[in-house]
Amino acid sequence: MKTLDNSILKTIQVDLSPEEYASEVSVRRAVARVLSIREVSLEPFRIIRRSIDCRRQKVLYHCTIEIGQNTQNVSIIPSIQSTTAPRLVIVGAGPAGLFAALRALQLGMKPIIIERGKPVQERKKDIVNLVRTKEVNPDSNWCFGEGGAGTYSDGKLYTRSTKRGDVNEVLHLFVEHGADPDIMVDVHAHIGTDRLPAIISRMRETIINCGGEYHFNTRVTDLNVKDGHVRGVFTADGDSIEGDAVILATGHSARDIYELFARHGWLLEAKPFALGVRVEHPQELINEIQYHGKGYSRLLPPATYSLVTQVESHGVFSFCMCPGGVIVPASTASGQQVVNGMSNAARNSGFANSGIAVTVNPSDVGGEGWHALLDFQKAVEQRAFEAAGGCIDAPSQRLVDFLRRKPSSRLNKSNYMGHCVSAPLHEVLPPFVVDCLVKGFKDFDRKMHGFITEEASLLAVESRTSSPVRIPRDKETLQHPQLRGLYPCGEGAGYAGGIVSSALDGMRCVEAIPRR
Repeated sequence: MKTLDNSILKTIQVDLSPEEYASEVSVRRAVARVLSIREVSLEPFRIIRRSIDCRRQKVLYHCTIEIGQNTQNVSIIPSIQSTTAPRLVIVGAGPAGLFAALRALQLGMKPIIIERGKPVQERKKDIVNLVRTKEVNPDSNWCFGEGGAGTYSDGKLYTRSTKRGDVNEVLHLFVEHGADPDIMVDVHAHIGTDRLPAIISRMRETIINCGGEYHFNTRVTDLNVKDGHVRGVFTADGDSIEGDAVILATGHSARDIYELFARHGWLLEAKPFALGVRVEHPQELINEIQYHGKGYSRLLPPATYSLVTQVESHGVFSFCMCPGGVIVPASTASGQQVVNGMSNAARNSGFANSGIAVTVNPSDVGGEGWHALLDFQKAVEQRAFEAAGGCIDAPSQRLVDFLRRKPSSRLNKSNYMGHCVSAPLHEVLPPFVVDCLVKGFKDFDRKMHGFITEEASLLAVESRTSSPVRIPRDKETLQHPQLRGLYPCGEGAGYAGGIVSSALDGMRCVEAIPRR
């Protein structure tokens, strides 16, 4: 491995106890020991990757150490000076849209971002109002608005989608706009809901200062198609915004976009998604399970977990685990109840929560056509809304009662950002989902003894893990098969599942445009 100045670097693996990791002297001593040299002979080094291994009784930090002086990469975003630069219309200001805009600037294109919601700070007021009044603004909520769904639901930056592109480039751009440099090191990097809005605002400043445009409170109602080529979009205000190509990055909850495609007869596909609940435990209990007892080191961060099992051809898995987190109402319209999880940077709420979801396939719902799974998703969200009394209170049940399939006569304390009401979730959720969750929870308890406890609660419904619809695109050109110049992108098109994978997909779509 070489740096920009061509100096040779060496990497080694070092395991450290929490106490050793907390001491610079101990880290230096451990590195010298692995290299079999004296400490005085040690070259400059830095930790470039770290993860916590709690599979054994002794909890360790696994660290990748880089030996030698490295020259950091710097991402330069050039300004667009030419009035003849290609115009790229980007629908959606979530991670796919934002990183598509940054990559467009790097490639000499002018990005024009169209966002149905509000700037991130104004959006926060609508979220506060949603919690206070229980009324949902359909264009500005936990899912819609600048930054997308990830902005106010944690800012986790972990992905397995390394084949999509350079994950480090995404992380570098976050750091350059104010994120903690530790996100370059942590395997399960996390920014925090309290810090991410300011970072998103700085990205907007970069895009505008370098020649890009933003159009907030602007809902796209149609595509401008001429001779099979998408030349821009039409908005609800009656405006036409033109461009040489269009990136469609509207997120997993923009159902009106799917309806637009259906009206025109443009191709759509049903896509498997996942549905389930949020499970909530006291964080101290998760710490004790993961760190093997009450004697765990207080130098360790709030513990996380990742669980997966297979139940009768269905995957059951944890999703978006939030240590020290909060559960939030994530509905995007009236008549539906949806929950999600988030954590601030400190992760100090005292509660751990995670989505526990079951994969849902077209064969599970008995319907046909692109909308079969979407209709199924809507119906479950409607039942959860009715179970809560016709509002966005969270229908809730103790985990032990759910396993016994009986209503909870009392509820545990919860960190839901709103009110919880007792509801028989074993009747609200589809029977096959209930069966899979019951067996899944029992398997999780075998893997994490103590997971099933009187103190654990379930809140419904976790239904927006991904989109139940895919907007197809050509594997080579990344364009829609019927619409030249249209690049379906990110979670809403069915090609990503989180902040980093969406960002990578946005950049990849932009890179496909010059090849055309």
